[in-house]
Amino acid sequence: MEGLRRGLSRWKRYHIKVHLADEALLLPLTVRPRDTLSDLRAQLVGQGVSSWKRTFYYNARRLDDHQTVRDVRLQDGSVLLLVSDPR
Repeated sequence: MEGLRRGLSRWKRYHIKVHLADEALLLPLTVRPRDTLSDLRAQLVGQGVSSWKRTFYYNARRLDDHQTVRDVRLQDGSVLLLVSDPR
């Protein structure tokens, strides 16, 4: 049964949003549980949004690029905050 769950998670998709605080934009993304935050950055670049020198936050926690969607426990409908790094 556990193998079946793992197999099905490969096909699972979450519809999340990324809030760009600097531009006051809310962008939709479709992600998989195994996607890293680096993968999310690549999707944003594909939409014409640079995430260079910006940090993701979720539930007031700073997230690292190597973490996966599963690691940070994102669910369908979650909102990530993308903020410019302080200088």
